[in-house]
Amino acid sequence: MPNQTTQYPVGAYRDAEFSALTDVLAIEEPLELRVDADPAFTLSLMMRTPGHDRELVTGWLWAEGLLDAVDALELNPDTPNVIALRGDVGRLRGAARASFTSAACGVCGSGSVERLSIRAEPVIWTPPPLTPQLILDLPERLRAAQTGFNATGGLHAAGLFSAGGELLCAYEDVGRHNATDKVVGWAALRGELPLSDRILVTSSRAGFEIVQKAALAGVAVVVTVGAASSLAADTAAALNLSLLGFVRGERFNVYAGGERVQKIE
Repeated sequence: MPNQTTQYPVGAYRDAEFSALTDVLAIEEPLELRVDADPAFTLSLMMRTPGHDRELVTGWLWAEGLLDAVDALELNPDTPNVIALRGDVGRLRGAARASFTSAACGVCGSGSVERLSIRAEPVIWTPPPLTPQLILDLPERLRAAQTGFNATGGLHAAGLFSAGGELLCAYEDVGRHNATDKVVGWAALRGELPLSDRILVTSSRAGFEIVQKAALAGVAVVVTVGAASSLAADTAAALNLSLLGFVRGERFNVYAGGERVQKIE
């Protein structure tokens, strides 16, 4: 069984003080479904936690109605994060996706981490560093706008805030990725992309797809009430994006971009 967690250094805000500690993050890595053909092609790219990949792919193929089109499914220890498929090439080619499947949301976004680095513009942040108290207040300000959650208890939310903590828009959806897409769409329709000097707050954990969508929209700071995955933290660091997780009560963790938070050492 591959490792499913990893140690990650974070800046921790606890009891009105900052300190350095090591957090345990769930590993998130891409898994490519590659069809053996001439030439070979990618059927899908899934974001997942390593382990039980054969079961994962078999279940995905069943859900997509493609299981009977696959004759063989091969895991090669020399090529980790790739599964080779053989079968009805014509049918599989027709089903090939240009986008990847994330750990949470089906298809959301396109390409890979490398392509994201090429597509994403450098983020811009000109205001002073954010105070810890402002950061701690943001989830509650978003929560106050979650009327759907109040009624159902079953909706995620994403909100866009100014650097001063003003709520600019908030959307809810059963999928956290959908809620984030709605925020970006709101800004696009208003001609406000890229979202320089804006803060994205989500009611969920921080997976790769949340960081991806924020980076492509030019957001410099992402605040989530849940944990970050390893790939989300690594991607945020690579793109100079500030990623804060477990923002609840009087605490939070800084996974990347601590220079935008006041008094981080």
